[in-house]
Amino acid sequence: MRKSRFTDSQILAMLKQNEQGASVADVCR
Repeated sequence: MRKSRFTDSQILAMLKQNEQGASVADVCR
């Protein structure tokens, strides 16, 4: 797998979604 390029804000948004109960699979899509 190659590294995806995400901005810090995108990563923070995804982490917040995880905390809110979104599954990791949904966030990765």
